[in-house]
Amino acid sequence: MTDRLPHTLRSDALDNRERIVDAARSLFATEGLDVPMREIARKAGVGPATLYRRFPTKQMLVTEAFTDQMRACHTIVDEGLTDPDPWRGFRRVIERICELHAHNQGFTEAFMTAFPDAMDFAADRAHTLNSIAKLAHRAKGAGHLRPDFVLDDLIIMLTAHRGIHATSTATRVAASRRFAALVIQAFQTSPTHSPLPPAARLGAGSKGGHG
Repeated sequence: MTDRLPHTLRSDALDNRERIVDAARSLFATEGLDVPMREIARKAGVGPATLYRRFPTKQMLVTEAFTDQMRACHTIVDEGLTDPDPWRGFRRVIERICELHAHNQGFTEAFMTAFPDAMDFAADRAHTLNSIAKLAHRAKGAGHLRPDFVLDDLIIMLTAHRGIHATSTATRVAASRRFAALVIQAFQTSPTHSPLPPAARLGAGSKGGHG
């Protein structure tokens, strides 16, 4: 039992760290960066002492939460690149990045505004876009991505995606999935027009009528 104890402690500490960062990212996205540390601890299910032991300052926690989000984005793109089917990989990149952004809407902008010198945002963006460009080139070569697609189209898509607003995260994610499906069909050489994910009600304007 004593041999297993250090491993158990390390596992518990890792679990606490993940819960804290997940809770922080969720609250930063919905409440802004001014959310109290005690509220983050409460949502994570840990005591304030545990939170401060892991992250002595708010900036450390905010930076770690954002770094985690960047890692998730890099993983999405890397896994798309390694997919033997480039069109499937390209589709999955769009779907997963949209879902990631839907869960963390507003956090990226808030972080970049509050901590503009925390990291090299331009270099990270260039690296991500370069990787997606390689995947797009392969998808075009396979004959599935329309030949006139350019990276600016993807940037336009992500900019439009940021305009999805909803009263709950679940509704925003549902709208994001449908948006991603529509975009993928637009990017495809010969759209299959497969069924779209269910539509989401985003506000009073979606209750019927056409103004």
